[in-house]
Amino acid sequence: MTTAPSTTGVRLARVTDAPLSVDEHLEAVRASAAGAVVTFIGQVRDHDPSVVGEVTSLEYSAHPDAEQVLADVVARVAAPGTLVAISHRTGLLDVGGLALVAAVSAAHRRLAFETCEALVEAVKAELPVWKREILRDGTYHWVGL
Repeated sequence: MTTAPSTTGVRLARVTDAPLSVDEHLEAVRASAAGAVVTFIGQVRDHDPSVVGEVTSLEYSAHPDAEQVLADVVARVAAPGTLVAISHRTGLLDVGGLALVAAVSAAHRRLAFETCEALVEAVKAELPVWKREILRDGTYHWVGL
């Protein structure tokens, strides 16, 4: 029988203007007892279904307390027996840029999948980060205000 990782919890929770590394998140949740690692990568796409026009970039802004809010969300959502690493970008990102990276490890895949999904949904709902969508024609609009 496989045991859960001996350490449960947050390995990385940050809001940063630096480029995100999937490999860094994977390494942060590495554990010999983990049989599953689930990742989520949120990247900038070239459209928004609710807006007419082509998105060329997003500019993310965060409340000064955003990193603490992120740590609190992860501490609340991380299931026992999981390790979690998550980061959200701020600043200007072009299409294809990584805006959110999450990695969750657990002894079994179901726990890793469920925890990663719950984490991403909670972050989307609670993290005080806003984005300005910039369109090809130079117009923009705010999301999350």
